Amino acid sequence: MEHLVNSKVKQIELSGIRKFFNMVADIEDVISLTIGQPDFETPEHVKNAGIDAILANYTTYTHNAGFYELREAACHFVEKKYGLTYSPKNEVIVTVGASQAIDCTFRTLLEEGCEVIIPSPVYPGYEPLIKLAGGDPIYVDTTNNQFKLTADLIAPYINENTRCIVLPYPSNPTGVTLSEDELKDIAELVRNKNIFVLSDEIYSELNYGKQHHSIARFLREQTIVINGLSKSHSMTGWRIGLLFAPESVTKHILKVHQYNVSCATSIAQKAAYEALTSGIDDADQMKKAYEERLEYVYHRLVKMGFEVVKPDGAFYLFPSIKKFNQSSFDFALSLVRHAGVALVPGSAFSEFGEGYVRLSYAYSMEQLVEAMDRIEKYLESL
Repeated sequence: MEHLVNSKVKQIELSGIRKFFNMVADIEDVISLTIGQPDFETPEHVKNAGIDAILANYTTYTHNAGFYELREAACHFVEKKYGLTYSPKNEVIVTVGASQAIDCTFRTLLEEGCEVIIPSPVYPGYEPLIKLAGGDPIYVDTTNNQFKLTADLIAPYINENTRCIVLPYPSNPTGVTLSEDELKDIAELVRNKNIFVLSDEIYSELNYGKQHHSIARFLREQTIVINGLSKSHSMTGWRIGLLFAPESVTKHILKVHQYNVSCATSIAQKAAYEALTSGIDDADQMKKAYEERLEYVYHRLVKMGFEVVKPDGAFYLFPSIKKFNQSSFDFALSLVRHAGVALVPGSAFSEFGEGYVRLSYAYSMEQLVEAMDRIEKYLESL
């Protein structure tokens, strides 16, 4: 009966990140730096808020968009942190993780033949959702532009079919972000055009040495901001995403969200409220640790001879392995087998990721030191 399965579903594949992770999971004594999972525990006060919600029997449906006080807290969070102003009544939706927010957005905005401009290398989760919604992903090579999707790179790809531009910054897999001036340039390029910007800001609280800026400050009416608590509060399994947009857009996205999941989990919503109020600055301690790890791993990689753009945020490095004259998959597999270190092949992040590998430093310093020592020893043996 497989021939009856939706052809669009059959054409998409599992994430290359997970494929490689699963492939090497059973190999003994491997240090895996593959998954973008914070190694910190969810803050105790946030966990307790979830426990309290269960004990208080807060286990029923909430408003489709999330309970009102949480939406208020979410709006206050982005206003305090990034200068964005949204109404808790009708301009924010609490979703089941950022991924569901992105899915609902694409299904709301796209029709058959619509094009979505995406920087590449890029997180592999966008393309399948675009295709399932009937759209066509248009990849823009950013490898010669410090991995930044800037206005001059976007302009040649805009046409009458362009419906959306994805700005996923700070970036997975490269860790780079866009400056305020670069975002202003993009805003001027698309202002008053029939084009939306989906700004995926899930790593917004993990910026190093600079303030995070959102294009929504300069292009509010055309921007859908996606955020959440997975990275900022180490709440990946709680599945709380946040979507901000003008009411003219959210009223339609809410319909898709409603029929998809009804509402985000009530218990997780209570924990999210605690995170966004009492824990509004919880990310600061994690960010300090990530920055220390970044400095260590970056300098070790440079010393080994890797060419690597120093990230501005998130917790990834994306070094080039082109000089080794191997595909990214072969290099990563050899590294696992001969050094006991697992990195993600750059090819998992589109064709423009070929020639690179992704390293996550969301791991303990002890693991990172050992991993760098193993990689250095492996390179010396080549």
